[in-house]
Amino acid sequence: MQLISASRPTLIRPWTSARAVESMAGVIGCIGHYSFANDALVQINRLLPVAWWSVFQLFPDAPPCMSLTASFEGSDGPMDSWQAYRKSLYLRDQTFQEARERASGSEQVLVHWNAREMRRAHRERIYSKHRLRERLSLVCEDEGSWLAVNFYRLEEQPLFSDVDIDTVGGACPLILSSVRRHLHLHSRAAPAAMALNALTPRERQVCERMLKGWTHEGISSDLQVSPATVKTYRDRAFEKLGIHHRNELFALLNGYFEESQLVG
Repeated sequence: MQLISASRPTLIRPWTSARAVESMAGVIGCIGHYSFANDALVQINRLLPVAWWSVFQLFPDAPPCMSLTASFEGSDGPMDSWQAYRKSLYLRDQTFQEARERASGSEQVLVHWNAREMRRAHRERIYSKHRLRERLSLVCEDEGSWLAVNFYRLEEQPLFSDVDIDTVGGACPLILSSVRRHLHLHSRAAPAAMALNALTPRERQVCERMLKGWTHEGISSDLQVSPATVKTYRDRAFEKLGIHHRNELFALLNGYFEESQLVG
């Protein structure tokens, strides 16, 4: 485990600095949009390869709360891992303990963990199961709790280098401020946002078009998949959202999409 202050001076090479500016400008441009988690991850990958990312809040005397998560390839791994973590693993997770002690006031802490350093249950149920090799987390205090922005790499990806860690450290203020601004804009729509985070990109695309009144045939043509595939995405989305009919989808998400279009 490596833990450093993200506010320390960082050595950013010229070519990295140019990419960092473009990447962070892209992240800022995603603020407020309902697909922020996925779109911002694409922009972050312009800076350095990251397979997953997640943002959640840690509390001193309550279970953690997920704010957003996404995977670069659109897999269900992040949500499966979060459910396992939220169910019980967080109770024995010491990976944020020192960071939480250091992240007070305006100090932002960067913590780096390799999968082999994790407790066995944590490693097996999350890292080994989903082929994750390491995590790089930005941690800061957030009104009595702690906000953690986490970046994950897969086994087939290279380890985070010192340059990678310095690059994330240099971008830390912009990443955290972008995440906080997005969460503030969508605080009134938090339940819907959490529901959307459980959906894959294709499931979200189908739901969005259903909210606009599109037929299955129209969605099929637009997404270039078969009507049967559209129904499969719909059924999977409905199961994750805990609903059964289109009118329930309107009640749950229509206001969220309208607000996202206004601020996105």
